[in-house]
This record gives sequence, structure tokens and C-alpha cells, in this order.
Amino acid sequence: MHKSVMCEEVLDLLNPKKGQTILDCTVGGGGHASMILERILPGRLIGLDQDEEALSVAKDLLSKFDSASYSLIHENYRNIDNIFSRDNIDKVDGVLFDLGISSFQLDNARRGFSIKGDGPLDMRMDKRSSLTAYDLVNRMRVDEIENILRSFGEERYARRIARSIGEIRKRTPIATTGQLREIVERSTPAKYKRYKIHPATRTFLALRIAVNHELEHLEYALEIAIKHLAVGGRICVISFHSLEDRIAKNEFRRFKQSKILKVLTKKPLRPSHRETIENPRSRSAKLRAAEKIKSEDEPENII
Repeated sequence: MHKSVMCEEVLDLLNPKKGQTILDCTVGGGGHASMILERILPGRLIGLDQDEEALSVAKDLLSKFDSASYSLIHENYRNIDNIFSRDNIDKVDGVLFDLGISSFQLDNARRGFSIKGDGPLDMRMDKRSSLTAYDLVNRMRVDEIENILRSFGEERYARRIARSIGEIRKRTPIATTGQLREIVERSTPAKYKRYKIHPATRTFLALRIAVNHELEHLEYALEIAIKHLAVGGRICVISFHSLEDRIAKNEFRRFKQSKILKVLTKKPLRPSHRETIENPRSRSAKLRAAEKIKSEDEPENII
């Protein structure tokens, strides 16, 4: 079973209460959603996820609750406006973004997310999308691949890896995660292999971000979510790499400067040592939270 990250910290900062409506923008396997529902009943939870398989897992977990108390919607969180307009929703009392990739996504080789095993170079969160990692690796210019690896993966050997990809694909398409993993391993120094993370981790991360347009979607969705947050409501963001965390930090800061948000976490919270032992995938998690203190259309006090 997929373990949701920093559950106690999320409940503490989100502070869900009976009768509230909470938006879970990345419902995943439903772990956070289940605990939130226990706090808000007879309230309502709206759970979004662009991964249909994730929604299926969440549906099973949440089946113990009255079906009228939650909605599970197969949609990307960048479309919050459209969803709320369609369902006649204006404000919610809390918003959660858990940006991590789920265990069941990583462990399924055919999804193409993991450096372990061997599967197709897919990496789509939403299978309705046509763009795959195969397309990027085999059809983009070498300099474009280098830019993706450097910008999204912060990969120090981006140029070397991109050039190796360019040379090998001249002879045969790079079709599987195993092929790509081996290319990265051969393209990086031996000392790189002694690090805690696998040499291909950053390459896989960068391609996944690019395939799913994760960063631009997050920046847009945070702004829309804050707009739909009721005054007194709270928003929590769990990120797993520095680029996501930076976006959350900057968006919170921007709304703080407009006196719309009060930031509740001066520095991001990290999982406890015990949690990192029990759930190693939590070790890179960072949690930021803020509370809405003023509506966007509320005028400033004039003295």
C-alpha cells in the first residue's frame, strides 16, 4: 500500500474541521484524503488526479465512506477553474497538493517512471496525453534534451548524457527505461555511481517533468487554488525536489506581499527521522503551508 507522506504534519497545518469542504489536488492512492474525510464529515472532499489508475486505488480506499461525502475526478489540477465552474463550486476551506509520485506508479515498470526494471519509455501521468518520454528522447534536438536535463533535473552531466543519446538513437531507437538507464550509466563518471541516488535518477526526473509539464501546471494551479480558498482556509504543498519547492515558496511569498496569505512555515517542514526510516521515499519531502487572510477583491484599509 502506498504510504502518504507527512500525514500528521499535514493534518496539523491544514487543520480540517467538521463540515468543511477540502480540495485534494493530487489524491493519489487516497491516504491523505481518507484521514481528511475522517476529520471533516459531514463535510465534503473533492479529489483530483490526472492518473486514472491512482483514482481507482483511491476509490477502493475511500469506499468505507458515504459516497456523497467525496468526489473523485479524473482531471489535472491546472483545470480547477473549469471543474469548479462545472460543479457550481466557489470556495473551499482547504487545499492540499502532494506532488510526489506514488509507489504504485514507480513499481509498475510499464508506466516507465522507474530506473528499476525495464519498461517502455512512457512517463505519462495522464494516459490521455499523446506526448511520451520516448518522443522526447528520440525526436528532440540534442541541445533541447540537454536543456531539459539541466533545467528540470539539475543534472551536471547533461551535455554528456544528451550527446550519448544523440549518438545511440542514430543506430537504434531508445525505447525502454533499461536502455536509457544504461546510456546514462555509461555517460557519467564512475564516482557518480557511488552516490546515494542512482546516476539516472535526475535524467528520469527531468524527462517526467517535461512530459507532464509539471512545473508550469503547478505554478498556474497554485494561483487558481488560492483564488478559490475561503478566507481562513489553509493550503499545504508537499514537494519532492527543489524546483517544485521554489515555486510553492515564491507563490506563497507573492500572495503574502499582497496581504492575501499568511505563511505558516517560515522554512519547509521535513519528515521525522522515524518516517524516513519507515518510508524511505519520504526523505526528500518538504511541506509548506499558508492561511488565507484576505480576499483578492477586498479593498485595503485606508487610514
